[in-house]
Amino acid sequence: MHMADALISPVVGGALWAATAVTTVYCAKKVREELDESRIPLMGVAGAFVFAAQMLNFTIPGTGSSGHLGGGLILAALLGPYAAFLVMASVLGVQALFFADGGLLALGANVFNLGIFPAFIAYPYIYRKIVGSNPSNRRILVGSLAGAIIGLQLGALGVVLETTLSGVSELPFTAFALVMQPIHLAIGVVEGLVTAGVIVFVNRAQPEILKRDGETPRRRVATGPVLAGLLVATLLSAGVFSWFASTNADGLEWSISRLTGAAEISAGSSEALHESAASAQNKTAILPEYGLPTKEEAASPNEADSGAPWPAVDGGRSLAGIVGAAITLALAGAIGVILKRRSARRNESSATI
Repeated sequence: MHMADALISPVVGGALWAATAVTTVYCAKKVREELDESRIPLMGVAGAFVFAAQMLNFTIPGTGSSGHLGGGLILAALLGPYAAFLVMASVLGVQALFFADGGLLALGANVFNLGIFPAFIAYPYIYRKIVGSNPSNRRILVGSLAGAIIGLQLGALGVVLETTLSGVSELPFTAFALVMQPIHLAIGVVEGLVTAGVIVFVNRAQPEILKRDGETPRRRVATGPVLAGLLVATLLSAGVFSWFASTNADGLEWSISRLTGAAEISAGSSEALHESAASAQNKTAILPEYGLPTKEEAASPNEADSGAPWPAVDGGRSLAGIVGAAITLALAGAIGVILKRRSARRNESSATI
């Protein structure tokens, strides 16, 4: 559900960049004040896991479409909503800058749709209400399914609204919503099942990670077994399982294709601005589309993709997945370290006054 720049006008894109920036500052303040240092490694490893998991598109039977894990609900359950939002922003930023996945102009919208809805709506008002303070496997399953489905439905509706308000495409609101919402309902069911599996694993290995004081994890906890499990899952997902990802169009591309006959649309009257954003993205993307660029792909990427074998045993894809996961781990972990050090210095200054 990563939006391309062609769906977003500069006004809408700029507004969502601003909303995302304000939310980022607020979340950074909350994390600086309240997150325990023992969870900082978990920020990095969980971010790397979500990055790798998002590479694993799965086929939606009978549709010709595919979906992938969003991961926002997993992050919120492990880290609390504030740290989860910062980590999701890190994941999407790395994808856009280094892999050309999602547009730069649309980055604020993508963070809003995949970060705010699961972290600040689905997690506190749905997942936590169902799971409660003493989670059982059954409650985790129900809460994960409900939270993932509703969070993804809100995100899909966000894409429809943002596209309609932008007015740079000819996608009609009603028709777009009628294809986007059902396909993302199916994707949400799969995401809910995967989310439940991850949280059940954590609840068995280190249940104290899931405990909350209010909505922010303050307790110092041991995270070793969970870190090890997520790291193994990350390496396997990025390095091996990514070969078996579905080659079908994802839910957003499929929906656009159903309405227009093409998986992509032009940027319309704002084409010059969109081309500038695309040019900047081409300069930062070290492994575009999660692989080593080839002459054939450079000349005709759509033809190269349509003829790709499955499974795609590809060292370049494995390299891209591992590099991306490593960058995300370093970035999300560095955010946690920097915020906690600033908090420590502030506390020392207050103590000397």
